[in-house]
Amino acid sequence: MMLDRIRWRGTLVNHKRVYRLYRQEGLQLPRRRRKYLRSVRRQPLTPALNVNARWSMDFMSDAFSDGRKFRVLNVIDDFSRESLAIEVGASLPGIVVTRVLDRIATTRGYPAVIVVDNGPEFRGREMDAWACRKGVRLHFIDPGKPMQNGFVESFNDKFRYGCLNAEYFVGLEDARRRIEAWRHDYNEQRPHRSIGRIPPAVFARRAAALQSPPAPSGLLRNDSIVTPIGVGFVHSDSDR
Repeated sequence: MMLDRIRWRGTLVNHKRVYRLYRQEGLQLPRRRRKYLRSVRRQPLTPALNVNARWSMDFMSDAFSDGRKFRVLNVIDDFSRESLAIEVGASLPGIVVTRVLDRIATTRGYPAVIVVDNGPEFRGREMDAWACRKGVRLHFIDPGKPMQNGFVESFNDKFRYGCLNAEYFVGLEDARRRIEAWRHDYNEQRPHRSIGRIPPAVFARRAAALQSPPAPSGLLRNDSIVTPIGVGFVHSDSDR
């Protein structure tokens, strides 16, 4: 991932050199090893085919330097892998969740579906009434099956490893500032393998350009016909 980030910024460098310096500086952190469980038949989510087709949400928790706990709400777009919001607070009830979603929608509209777990904030009356008013379908995963919400679970792992475990938060405002800076870097600078090794925000802009309707023919002069330029990207649900 470090190599992808360096190359995305325009620097040509050999991957062996990056790995050697990475090891010499002791930058690697221990990562939890996944438990290998007996394979079972899984029902994959239907692929999201465009931006705003499906969002995912989940909660996380962490602590300030003095031991006080705080919560984090992550909202992502399953198609573009963008982090749409990371809301930080001591308490995040259902009414706060709806306000976060409305804030996101002011710039990009509402999704067709939101995938959530069975937490009380998502199953409460505030969320149910909000979804009914906005025409959004809430898809609840099976209890005890977090990987049915695999896109946001994958994001949670990156967020925990790259931000929460790496930063030292002294208070709520400090946490909000540092986490928002990380979110911006994740969207704009961090290449993602499953979308063609480009940052999520770049992928979303390219997808929007491809899906936007063409200009009316009357707006183009005969001598100014524009030849479309293909913008390629790869979308795979095998690497979330």
